[in-house]
Amino acid sequence: MSKLRVAGAALNQIPIDWKTNFDNIVFAIEEAKEQEVDILCLPELTICGYGCEDLFLSDWLYEKALLQLKEITTVCSDITVAVGLPLKYENKNYNVACLIHNQEILGFTAKQFLANDGVHYETRWFTPWPANRQEKIHILGKDYPIGDLIHEARGLKIAFEICEDAWRLKERPGYRHAEKGVDLILNPSASHFSFNKSAYRETLVIPASKEFSCTYVFANMLGNESGRIIFDGEIMIAQEGKLLQKNQRFSYENINILSSLIDFAHPEYSEAASSKDSKAKEVEFVRAQTLGLFDYMRKSRSKGYVISLSGGADSSSCTVLVAEMIRRGVRELGYRKFLQKAGLTELLQHIEKQSLPNDLEIAKAITKVLLTTAYQGTVNSSDDTLNAALSLASSIGATFFQWKVDENVATYRQTIENALERKMSWEADDIALQNIQARVRIPGIWMLTNIKGALLIATNNRSEADVGYTTMDGDTSGSIAPIAAVDKYFLLQWLRWAEQELGYTGLAKVNSLNPTAELRPLERTQTDENDLMPYPILAQIERLAIRKWLPPTEVYRILLAEKLEDDELLKTHIKKFFRLWSRNQWKRERVAPAFHVDDFNVDPKTWCRFPILSGGFEEELRELDEL
Repeated sequence: MSKLRVAGAALNQIPIDWKTNFDNIVFAIEEAKEQEVDILCLPELTICGYGCEDLFLSDWLYEKALLQLKEITTVCSDITVAVGLPLKYENKNYNVACLIHNQEILGFTAKQFLANDGVHYETRWFTPWPANRQEKIHILGKDYPIGDLIHEARGLKIAFEICEDAWRLKERPGYRHAEKGVDLILNPSASHFSFNKSAYRETLVIPASKEFSCTYVFANMLGNESGRIIFDGEIMIAQEGKLLQKNQRFSYENINILSSLIDFAHPEYSEAASSKDSKAKEVEFVRAQTLGLFDYMRKSRSKGYVISLSGGADSSSCTVLVAEMIRRGVRELGYRKFLQKAGLTELLQHIEKQSLPNDLEIAKAITKVLLTTAYQGTVNSSDDTLNAALSLASSIGATFFQWKVDENVATYRQTIENALERKMSWEADDIALQNIQARVRIPGIWMLTNIKGALLIATNNRSEADVGYTTMDGDTSGSIAPIAAVDKYFLLQWLRWAEQELGYTGLAKVNSLNPTAELRPLERTQTDENDLMPYPILAQIERLAIRKWLPPTEVYRILLAEKLEDDELLKTHIKKFFRLWSRNQWKRERVAPAFHVDDFNVDPKTWCRFPILSGGFEEELRELDEL
């Protein structure tokens, strides 16, 4: 046949949630059949979930995945389906794509290049398959081909590039597939989201379809599958250098299918459609974060979020993200389906009794139940931050509490003064007096979180984590830290964007304030940038020092050419960054899980490994002084 309907499907899976994953796969296959799809590509490791981590070192996971595969084949009548799973062969673990045609398994293509950088550790679990090698595997009572395969089905030659395979540029399997006259390349992926990644994926898919003279289908995982990583659910279909179809990413639905009627004989007649999917950093941030928060809440079976809302940029960002999570969910799914999917059906009657006029008012009513905020003031807190917190919470409909924690602070202070047999002072005990204020806020906010059956949001950001400008068991305490992987300079810009573009007018007071911890007496006029350095400078140093792992002298030479500030001041800030970074590594080991949304983060469990104890760049900093 010269014309076939080809599709990709994005699925929101959960590691080892066999029923949910199976139901999603079956639903996608049945939906594809209704759309008269001939060939369907599902994401990488669809059956068990991509984020199984060290469970991939077990045996039972592979056995269970095969049993699931056997059941999946029974629903693949009159359709060709690619489905991902882990597979053992000769006592080694492989990440494979199985091609099923009309209820028959045609074979297993094994991944050749394993992702082993950033948030990925695939070489810990899997073995890469050698190019051009084909073998036989005996499973489910039969022999099947396994390896670097070319399948023949529906009059086409069909091959695979599995996620990372496509990222290896000149080494990618597609070049060998093209030499063998392949008509269709399927790419089942679990490609984590980060800023600008969608644009880069297009450079891997669209030109490849021309260079390999084929039709190319990319199908990615969707949602917050296992905690830290967010998948955008991107689907692309390209042919002979032309993008035919591209979906809108970050759907709240469990399954998203995109298809195109492909004319393999005359590509100019293939079905094409324009798409609008913004790649602006601010838009991607809010869409990734809100989907991530929704899945984190529902998959942990929690009943909302609690935030210690200080009126500052960090806690306000988190507050807006939760409110936007609800707005976007209600808008896409409708409030009934949103609450049902969140496991909060008991709220339906409560919402419906109110006879609210539109989705925005419905979202605000849901926000009042799902988002609880508390302003925990001290004598060092200002009316400005209280009013900023109250204004924001009121504007989005969140439940808002306020109380003072001075008595708690005084109790701890008195206890320690009695033990030391001396009075504490700001001159002698600055850090201790600051940190106790942040820490005493935590027991109360955790108690409120437990009462609500909710999740506590930790409000620390990446810039301040770099240099340890964060209180352990204070702003780092929580169930999830959604903004911990983005820098403060971006957050400040994003808040202004959210006020203007998303209509969060309650941010006006927040955006008028200079960032401050408000932990010193008000007359000392504390600001974050006075304590540290200007946030734009910190962001520049961070990217060179951590993202590119450059030494202090190289960071200085690069930034000196950009004339960001006085040369000696720049040296001072670079030295401060490296010393604080080295000194505060232990803090990074104890922060709440963070969403990975930038192209790097400082989470030691998923991206950035650095010794807790080190020489602290002392020799390198002396070299900087000599410049």
